[in-house]
Amino acid sequence: MLIVADENIPLLDSFFGEIGEIRRVSGRTMTASDVRDAEVLLVRSVTRVGPELLEGSKVRFVGTATIGTDHVDEEWLARNGIRFSAAPGCNANSVAEYVLSVLSVHAERRGLTDWTRLSVGIVGVGNVGSELARKLERLGFDVRLCDPPRAELEDESDSQFVSLEEALTCDVVTLHTPLTRNQPHATHHLVGSDELEGLSADQLLINAGRGEVIDSQALKTRLSQANAPAVALDVWEGEPAIDPELVERVWLATPHIAGYSLEGKVQGTEMIYRALSRYLGFPVRKQAGQFLPEPALSKVSFTSAADEDDAIKIALRACYDPRQDDARLRIAMQGSDQERAAAFDQLRRDYPVRRECSSLKVQLKGTSKSLQDSFRAIGFKLKI
Repeated sequence: MLIVADENIPLLDSFFGEIGEIRRVSGRTMTASDVRDAEVLLVRSVTRVGPELLEGSKVRFVGTATIGTDHVDEEWLARNGIRFSAAPGCNANSVAEYVLSVLSVHAERRGLTDWTRLSVGIVGVGNVGSELARKLERLGFDVRLCDPPRAELEDESDSQFVSLEEALTCDVVTLHTPLTRNQPHATHHLVGSDELEGLSADQLLINAGRGEVIDSQALKTRLSQANAPAVALDVWEGEPAIDPELVERVWLATPHIAGYSLEGKVQGTEMIYRALSRYLGFPVRKQAGQFLPEPALSKVSFTSAADEDDAIKIALRACYDPRQDDARLRIAMQGSDQERAAAFDQLRRDYPVRRECSSLKVQLKGTSKSLQDSFRAIGFKLKI
């Protein structure tokens, strides 16, 4: 059995080596000739999967090691008897930790000693939004949830959801919707000129969902005006050929890597391995935990002298500091359009190993219960 796979999917041999022959190709440049003889196709979000890629091929199973599926023509696959599986929620924790780190840097920039004073509006409350809300609520943030499709399905008399207009009044607005078009509550350009006009310099807008959810031209215009909000973008319209002028104007810019923790990537691989095994009738024998290496940093220690906010900030940024990715992306925005697009893809392809907070053991000596609870809420392992 021939398995064609995006070369950026981790641990392909570990999970799929016993199932078939693996042919690694570039996900961005994958062509119909690359997959014609394959029976299994494994992709990430950079590969468009539909008739142009698969018409006339032997492919009977497609797996994407991502939570998003807007790059896959699921209706065409179903009509042609091709099984499809995604990895919903695989990197939800990674994205949530990305947002927490961005919030930490933003609070420091604002001079806030207590970051939980920030109200946070979460737009899109699926796997990622729900995980982020859970962490923020346990930390003591004022969290408001916006998800019109879910609000319609759930009991209005006990609704936990607010309108987009109300979410946009929060100190921080963070977007985690899928990309949808031509349907009720479509998210394409959900945040446009009118929504951006209402945001002020006291607010932070984060997009770690899909780039097209924000109208980039409207955003670029707003960022050139007075009283513009701070903006942190991890996702961009037109990837990988993103707008260098927009990169220059936003406060924080990262190359679509919010979900790129090693744990998130490997969990995505495991989920499509499990789906393929079930499709083939094979036993599921492998788990992500078998293959995770020892982290480069395994333990930090705080004493009773530690300031609570400083301790959280230190531990969070020991695992991930978004300013490093921001610096790398800004350096990459040089040369021609083609060179910048290639540099954007290279940043993702050669992304350094990033571990989640659960990989770090935090030793607390004589510290408060409040600090212990905060570390637990984020996901650190504690040694009291």
